[in-house]
Amino acid sequence: MESYVGLDVHSKRSVFVIEAADGRVVARGDIPTTPAGFRQLREQPALAAETPVALETGTVAFYAARELARVGLRPVVIDAHEVRVKAHRPRQKSDRRDAFELCEGLRRGQYRAIVHVPPARIGALRETLSRRRHFVAVRVAEGNAVKRLLRAAGLGHLSKSLGTDAAWAKLLAALATEPALRTYVVRHQALWRCAQEQIAALETTLATQPTTITTVAARLQTVPGVGPIVSLTAVAVFSDVHRFPSAKHAASYAGLVPSTDQSGDRDTTATSPSAARARCARCSAKRRTMRSGRAILCIRTSRACVRSAATRWPSSPSPIASAASSSRCCATAQSSTSPSSPSRRAVPAHDGAALPAQARGRGPRVSG
Repeated sequence: MESYVGLDVHSKRSVFVIEAADGRVVARGDIPTTPAGFRQLREQPALAAETPVALETGTVAFYAARELARVGLRPVVIDAHEVRVKAHRPRQKSDRRDAFELCEGLRRGQYRAIVHVPPARIGALRETLSRRRHFVAVRVAEGNAVKRLLRAAGLGHLSKSLGTDAAWAKLLAALATEPALRTYVVRHQALWRCAQEQIAALETTLATQPTTITTVAARLQTVPGVGPIVSLTAVAVFSDVHRFPSAKHAASYAGLVPSTDQSGDRDTTATSPSAARARCARCSAKRRTMRSGRAILCIRTSRACVRSAATRWPSSPSPIASAASSSRCCATAQSSTSPSSPSRRAVPAHDGAALPAQARGRGPRVSG
């Protein structure tokens, strides 16, 4: 018997509803959100292999999807924002109602924003890049905290770049006559150094990726301005690039294509770089952008592409257009077997020699 399952996933227990092809509810209940619980969902109602199971995006969505696939079911991860918009009664919310809405929408085929669940190796790459981005943010925050202390003490002229150990040593030497302030700076330096060590360790991990990833990343680095971190980020964001009909679709997916807002005589199709960055950065993991996992990575990719485009091609009429072109070029290079020509835009290609160069601030940076 053909069946459809709606599963409202939570960290401890998940609620399910099972419908037959004619819309009859044949089972409902809850299971623990564990491998044993997902096996119970498959075995107790005697679901057929490849029975579709609808679940919405969230913190544990990818974990649940992989466990469901492991027990022989077919997970369908749906954008949570679309689920709420298309709910029969959006203001009436409960776990059982959410599971029923998911099941009913799956049976009727009304969902369009189906999220791509990346394979395990891409998931691990995304997590590594995410941890690196976290520690880069910690490193930057410590430098900014010290600069704020200096400005508050009337020593703003000392707030130079703090990107190296030598810069920190020079600052500490200049604060010899300010023992109290120097004590605070030393504590910030200790945390900065700890973050720097973690970044170096994560970049070592990024340099030892599987061959299937490093081959594509090396090809992407033939695109002007793309280095090791940006190339790995592009691989992680696009995952399986062949799921896009064209490079334009990939650029749109990355959030680099201006939106259209036309009504009557008003037609606004351009988007400023700041608005594009803000729109992409404000994507939440549970709402709009989990359809590809770009809630994890794409906001950094977009910022890097926009920043790189504005810096390297200042004569371009639109940094967003240049960034979108770069994104399309990356998608094309990722799906192609021949390298991209660095002379495409008369921009010197990033050397991409070693990952630690990114930590020293050379070349385009995804995080920072």
